[in-house]
Parts: sequence; structure tokens; C-alpha cells
Amino acid sequence: MSGSIQTFLLTLSALFSIVNPIGAALIFSQITAARSHGERLTLARKIGVYSALVMLGALWGGAYVLSFFGISLSALRIAGGLIVAASAWRLLQSPEQQEERKQEQASEAEGIDAVAFYPLTMPFTTGPGTISVAIAIGSNLPVGQPDFLPFVLGASAAALAISAGVWVAYSSADRLVALLGQSQVRVLSRLMAFLLLCVGTQITLGGISDFVHSLTPP
Repeated sequence: MSGSIQTFLLTLSALFSIVNPIGAALIFSQITAARSHGERLTLARKIGVYSALVMLGALWGGAYVLSFFGISLSALRIAGGLIVAASAWRLLQSPEQQEERKQEQASEAEGIDAVAFYPLTMPFTTGPGTISVAIAIGSNLPVGQPDFLPFVLGASAAALAISAGVWVAYSSADRLVALLGQSQVRVLSRLMAFLLLCVGTQITLGGISDFVHSLTPP
């Protein structure tokens, strides 16, 4: 049980900082401002489901895809960490420009079914950073060990919790914007960007450490 809780908390903190349901909900509210309340609720539900599928697929199938293409896990961690850190740095420096870019990406299509998966789920909600982190977490799966099942349960529960958070946050986006206000939104965006920068740095350092250990003779 303790293994599941530990894995759950680690996975939840890593994915939450990247997905950032609260910050994304603020932008979602602006993107869908012209839609009815029912349409926004439908979009929120679809995005929540799609986000769960993307994260679970990356967690438990991503490492096998990398193996098929001959990509090492240390290379994934280094590249994924750098991508996450770079995205966080840009957001930390100019969150308003990042919001405008996401709004442009998510406003290209018009129909609900057309925008629910792309671009509102990918790359708006679960982009390359989220997928990279999910694959990196899933690559630590202790196959054949006693803590295999606790690890799977903890990481899967965290992904589902993040998806549920996306659903709730997007469904309540209008109330969230009214509650926080623009100044608080900017402060929160920068805080989440800093946490994301730390996560990306930690992932990169872990990949470098794994690579160095692989070069060391046994």
C-alpha cells in the first residue's frame, strides 16, 4: 500500500505541474467563450477522457515504442527533461505569449468533435512534455518484482486523477476565472512554470545519471 501511495504522489506531482489543469482551464475558458454552457461541458468531458487515454498509453506503452525504435531510456529522460525545462522557461519569462500561442492552436477548428482531441487534448492539455514524463515514469516499471502491482496502481491512479482534475477544472473554468482575476492568474502561471522547470531539470539530471552509469564498467 505504501508503494502505491508513494508512486501515486510522485506521478501526480510530476504530471500536475506539466498538465496544469487550473492554468489550462483559464485559457480553455477564453477559447470556448463563444460556445454554450452545454457545449463547454461536453468538451470538458471529452478532453478528460482523451487525456486519460493519452497518459495511460504513454505510461504503459511508450517504453515499448521507444524500444522498437532503438531509443534508450536515458536519452528519453534527457530529451524529455530538456523539452519540459525549455517550455517552462518560456512560460516563466512570458506566460501571456504562451497563452496567446495556445489559443491560436486551439482555435483552428470549429466543431466540438474536431477540436476535442486535437488541438484541445493534444497538444493543448497533454503535449510532448506530458507524454515524455509519462513514458519516463512508466520506464521505471519494476517488472517481475513484488512492487510491480503497487507501481501500476499508483501511477494509473495518478493519471486518472489528473484527467478528472482536467474535467472538473475545464467544467468550472468560467467560475475559476471570475474567482481568481487576471493578476492572480498571472501569478499562478509563473508559479506553476517554476515548478515545471524544476521537474524538467530533475528528469534531465536523472537521464544524465543513468547514461553515466551505463558507461561505467560493472
